[in-house]
Amino acid sequence: MEFFHAQETLTAMQWILRAVVSYVFLLIVVKAMGQRSISQLSLLDFAVAITIGNIIAHPLSDEGLGLKGSMITMIALAVLYSASVFAVLKSGRVRNFVLPKPLPLVDKGQLVYPNLKKARITIDYLLSEARKAKIEDLQKLSLALWEPDGTISFFESPQYQGPTRSDFNMSPEPFDLPAVVVREGKIDREALLEKGKDESWLLSVLKEEHYVQLQNVLLATLERSGKVKVFIGGR
Repeated sequence: MEFFHAQETLTAMQWILRAVVSYVFLLIVVKAMGQRSISQLSLLDFAVAITIGNIIAHPLSDEGLGLKGSMITMIALAVLYSASVFAVLKSGRVRNFVLPKPLPLVDKGQLVYPNLKKARITIDYLLSEARKAKIEDLQKLSLALWEPDGTISFFESPQYQGPTRSDFNMSPEPFDLPAVVVREGKIDREALLEKGKDESWLLSVLKEEHYVQLQNVLLATLERSGKVKVFIGGR
């Protein structure tokens, strides 16, 4: 653990170990700070941007420091970042840590206050973002989601969308956000259960209606009507 302490010289391996420890520590700290602190950036992008900025700044401002250590550290961080992006693509656990599922802040016109506290934002902030989206009444929302990048997505109830169905004396259809049930050939069992479906039903639909095997599906979404939309990955 000598690489933790100040030394006159560090070996290449000690520089790399410093980079690894700093990278992991920064990810944990930023995660604990909450999504609002990294608005518009992903957790990985924010951590790398801050770390690389500090690494390159020190040798440029301190003549007593050489570039060798900083360059080795930056290369190690670049490798770590690439490995992290690959892990996000391939591992559900890593993806859920770095890109957590959106939090519903408004559901069917009602505030979900516990999720406001989880997102660490105030009602005033939510109202401010709603005004920017030209939404004056939260009760007109079917759903408002706190996204992993710190932004808020708003979905108005169908009867308030223009032109409205009420203009034509048509009864509005209930709002329902399509569920992602397949990502890169992997079934999201939790999303299927929320829609009252199971794996055998989904596999049957993929085979009989879309003539495709699960491993060839890049993305599949399930709508309220039970319709499955499928996007095939490149071969």
